[in-house]
Amino acid sequence: MAYGAKGSALGTPARGTRPANRRQLILAAASDLLYRKGYSSIGMGEVADAVAIGPSALYRHFRGKQDLLAAVVVEALDGIASALDTTSADDMADLLALAALEHRTVGVLWWREARHLSDDSRAMLRSTSHRIVARLAELIGERHPELPATEANLLAHCALAVGNSVSFHNLSLPEPEFSRLLGELVTAAVDATIRLPEDATPPDAQAGLTITASRREVILVAAAKLFARNGFAGVSVDDIGAAVGIAGPSIYNHFHTKTDILVAAVFRGDEWLRIDMRRAFARATDPADGLHRLLLSYAAFVAENPELVQLLISETIHLPADARHRARESQHTYIDEWVTLLRRVHPDWDPTTARLRVQAAQTVLNDIALTPRLITRPGVGDAIVTICVRLLAL
Repeated sequence: MAYGAKGSALGTPARGTRPANRRQLILAAASDLLYRKGYSSIGMGEVADAVAIGPSALYRHFRGKQDLLAAVVVEALDGIASALDTTSADDMADLLALAALEHRTVGVLWWREARHLSDDSRAMLRSTSHRIVARLAELIGERHPELPATEANLLAHCALAVGNSVSFHNLSLPEPEFSRLLGELVTAAVDATIRLPEDATPPDAQAGLTITASRREVILVAAAKLFARNGFAGVSVDDIGAAVGIAGPSIYNHFHTKTDILVAAVFRGDEWLRIDMRRAFARATDPADGLHRLLLSYAAFVAENPELVQLLISETIHLPADARHRARESQHTYIDEWVTLLRRVHPDWDPTTARLRVQAAQTVLNDIALTPRLITRPGVGDAIVTICVRLLAL
């Protein structure tokens, strides 16, 4: 059993001992704590307690919490990169699946916690991430020699997103069924037939209308963007006030607390998705058509509202307990709607298999929407829908 989102198979050493794999134990414990509780909610003492050592012993291995986070993500990304360096185009999908399951926390840690790293650490990790995508694109090119480089690069991003999809849930299947299914989903992504326009210049963005009638609305929109970019903990009311041209304390004329703004933004995204879902169902002719319409509505939502997607992915951890529970329940029931339709299309699929496929499709859409240089490229929206159709076998 490899270390993953639910705990460590390495075990906790007895206090006062000096196991040879102490650094690995620390990284495993830190990965678990960072994944479950978030960077802002844990301290070095908590990590030290998890491996039965004193804080001073922990500082002999890592300078601080930022250094520890960087080491956790470096280990995971380096492990995936090294594995891909030695594989072939034929074995690529299976190997990526195994590596993703072995380093199951990295997707969440990269998307949610990387903002806490130093500029140098982020640049180094981004370079490793680009190396992984480039290697996947190279292998996809070997598998499909006729495929242009831009299409191979997009498929590589989507394949990596499929692998990382396991980071965003705790679903599991017995082995080797789990890794086999994940490998099949990676294969479905890399073998998708897509074509992008040769002109890669994105159209000029339309400015749209500037909202001025409601100060509360202006604050909510600006704060959501700041929370998505810098993290909830990294944004002050003064930052929000500066973004909308008012003094920070004036925010409290519209929201009781900064947390109330986050709650409003998160549930706005949730309600938006549900309204779109009801519209899709009202127009559907059968379960397959309903799921396809739901897929299209979600693709449009994530492309148009990347900041709300980022909040739903990474910032619900900062909600008060009751709101956090409500948000997660709402997200689960939204996914349940996808799973219910998918199982009506494929009655032989069990609930876990169907949900794993849905999670993979949604993660691909989220990942591309949160990568501006990809989502703004002409034709990408249609291409990733094509890939998701394959993941759902529609």
